Amino acid sequence: MDCPLVFHGTAIHSVGLEQLEILENAALVIDTDGRISAFHKNIAHDDAALRVPGARLHRLRRGDFLVPGFVDTHNHAPQWSMRGLGQGLHILDWLDRVTFPHEARFADPAYARRVYESCVDGFLRQGVTTASYYGSRHSEATQILADVCKAKGQRAFVGKCNMDRNAPYYLRDESAESSLRETEECVRHIKSIDPEGVLVRPVITPRFAICCTPELLKGLGEIAARDPQLAIQTHFHEAEQEINATKELFPGFKSEADLYESYGLMSTRSILAHCTFMNDYDMERVQSLGCGVAHCPISNMTVGGGFMTAPIRQFLRRDIKVGLGTDSGGGFSSSILDNIRLAVIASNAQEVTSKGADKALSLEEVFYLATLGGARVCCLEDEIGNFEVGKQFDAIWVTTEPNEAMTVPEAEDSTRTIFEKFIMTGDDRNMSRVYVKGRLVKGC
Repeated sequence: MDCPLVFHGTAIHSVGLEQLEILENAALVIDTDGRISAFHKNIAHDDAALRVPGARLHRLRRGDFLVPGFVDTHNHAPQWSMRGLGQGLHILDWLDRVTFPHEARFADPAYARRVYESCVDGFLRQGVTTASYYGSRHSEATQILADVCKAKGQRAFVGKCNMDRNAPYYLRDESAESSLRETEECVRHIKSIDPEGVLVRPVITPRFAICCTPELLKGLGEIAARDPQLAIQTHFHEAEQEINATKELFPGFKSEADLYESYGLMSTRSILAHCTFMNDYDMERVQSLGCGVAHCPISNMTVGGGFMTAPIRQFLRRDIKVGLGTDSGGGFSSSILDNIRLAVIASNAQEVTSKGADKALSLEEVFYLATLGGARVCCLEDEIGNFEVGKQFDAIWVTTEPNEAMTVPEAEDSTRTIFEKFIMTGDDRNMSRVYVKGRLVKGC
């Protein structure tokens, strides 16, 4: 950044699970390192605090507001170009028939670059300022994904997908040894392009236990143990078909939690995708170990063999970290806004099936999951997720001028009403500008 930035107008962010702060006359000051250096919560149009030497001043008109950038805690970058395919198939059939043949194409670096350029652009356009990406199993393609994220300014976790069994010969790793070697290559590459992990960080990525031999899981746990900063991500209790297959392969374990924990892959750095079929024991282990849950409501309802409603209220009651994930290949939408809406629907269903024990999620709560909750899952809550002073400025400038989709704002609408209209009916056309660490990555 060549100069500080000052924004004056409405800012909306979460300060807790049920605490949504709506400030109509706020001023945010961003320093040249992209951090929030001041946050004035009620300031006049001509206040002296707006006159920061050398700063570029942006004034938001009525109906416009700033929100924190969205955090996508579970995303398969190679599946960007196969979104919506294979709906209705059970998870393992969907992998065999649709996903694995498609991911094999990423052996071609030129194809990988073309898809990943489109993928990162697409997510930034939709306000996803942070994403936790599964790559394909190919080392070169995974390094290209990291390069693209860095060049385009997206905050990202990037991991080579590990799978040395129960995958087609044309896609699976040659051996546990080769999978581990290529994983370490990717980790070194990502650290070389961003040594401090300012934007892009590596993440250990066993696809799930079904696709990994014990030797591979053991080796990945050892890599994670050597580097306490390394994140870990995998699929966890996603669907009944997957759970049953895992039990057959690992009969000595009571649950997937015990399985992954035994290999050193369950910790505060672990991002567990889906978690739809969870009993009290599973939840207790996830809570005790400090793992985070990537809730993917759209894909849970469209791929896997049933209308699966993860027990999010129970997770939150136990203070388990929860964020949202698009899982955009498994679902039909790459939009966090769409996943916010489906999270509400899924929680409504959960309230019915629990006979009222698990109350549906509120607007405040689902917005928290998309921002500060996702930051917690990624262990980034001290850096991003809301507009606290000292955090990095990852933000979306929302404009609520009428488009073909969003409910029209009216003169008598409160700011909260306009915000609700955007959350429930808006789309990327309402996101006029997107910032990551103070850098403009969408808009002008």
